Amino acid sequence: MPIVSKKNITRWLIEMNVDIRMAHLFSTLDDNQVRQVMESSHVGTLKDGESLFETGDEANRFFLVIGGQIKLFRVSSNGDQKIIDIIQPGNTFAEALMFMEHPIYPVSAEALGPAKVMSFDSKRFLQILSESFEVCFRIMGTMSQRLRGLIKEIDDLTLQSATTRMCAMLLRRMEGVGQNHFTLPAAKGVLAARLSMKPETFSRILQNLSTKKILKTKGNEIEILDKSLLRSLAHLESIYGLEPEKPCVLNISSSLRQ
Repeated sequence: MPIVSKKNITRWLIEMNVDIRMAHLFSTLDDNQVRQVMESSHVGTLKDGESLFETGDEANRFFLVIGGQIKLFRVSSNGDQKIIDIIQPGNTFAEALMFMEHPIYPVSAEALGPAKVMSFDSKRFLQILSESFEVCFRIMGTMSQRLRGLIKEIDDLTLQSATTRMCAMLLRRMEGVGQNHFTLPAAKGVLAARLSMKPETFSRILQNLSTKKILKTKGNEIEILDKSLLRSLAHLESIYGLEPEKPCVLNISSSLRQ
């Protein structure tokens, strides 16, 4: 992964209009703590499909996505990919590993399309945590929220139908963009793996929802026609909790999203 040198990071962030305190994990840091974090940070760019790290690699850094998307996944013994999460801009990942005695990454990570990522030295951030109760509580809250989400996901994968999972994903996307017409956040095959279904099942459910006039689809473009029915099919009381209620969005220029 190409790296921006340390001496150029501050200038690069100013030019790109990036403030790491827009990310939940860093939101309580003061100016001095931000300076300390930035001193051990790197900025890197990845091409589509380029690996950031692999399962079993030593985990001495954690990450913040500032452009594009990062896919976290594991590969089964028969070669199938199980997508654990798709990390959007403004979100951190792998920070919980800093508390392990001998941390290794339990998943692999690679770019979904071109991506830009900041990485941070875990030991240096632990020193900052030791000096700030507020930051400690912030990271504990982040990890608790993700644990709750993983537990809910286990419940949904075992108790909810594929159609329910699909409708919940579409509903979250619609509410996230604030309109009935939107683009799917990733390729259909990637989303199918994230929802633990085969690509053909994903396509069949979309077709069924289209036939029932719940939505219209054209490629990766979706238009929701019947929000009430989609909401009913999603079973919100069982699905919500998988994602942060208020996802953070970095203050970044449009060029980073390309």
